[in-house]
Amino acid sequence: ALYRANLSGYIERAFAELNPGDSFLWGFHILAIAHQLKRVLTGEVRRLLIIMPPRHLKSHSVSISFPAYVLGQDPTRRIICASHSADLAQGFSLQSRRLIESPWHRAVFPELVFDPRKASAEELRTTRNGVRIATSVGGSLTGKGGDIIIIDDPLKAEDAHSEAKREAMHSWFTGTVST
Repeated sequence: ALYRANLSGYIERAFAELNPGDSFLWGFHILAIAHQLKRVLTGEVRRLLIIMPPRHLKSHSVSISFPAYVLGQDPTRRIICASHSADLAQGFSLQSRRLIESPWHRAVFPELVFDPRKASAEELRTTRNGVRIATSVGGSLTGKGGDIIIIDDPLKAEDAHSEAKREAMHSWFTGTVST
């Protein structure tokens, strides 16, 4: 019941599941991230930007744990997760899948079951027609609507200095994602 109700506790437990033997370094930023993500989940916040230095568990919290938590709460939700490369987005998806398939997660959210016919790294579909889609920035999303869209690391560090790369990412966001 604690993990169903407490996203920050869920994030910490998810870290232990995915990183056995590693220490979870607690910080108030985890509470702040979890609080804002819960506001996204309820619809109170429609756009959220999290800017923090690397290695503060942003991707673990937002791109890995949060989609698993959302689908656990409601297996009909549609979540799109994009990153600067398909490999990065699919890596986050595989970690979410590993988390969802773990025995403790199944005990917390027994109603969340993957459709075995549609459980690839690009698309994890539930038996209740919910989905977690992994794509790259600039990738095709035509016909794939989402209740929640997560964009994590939309540009590689070296591309952040390129006006052309920033403009291409912005055009993809305003022309494809926002519609």
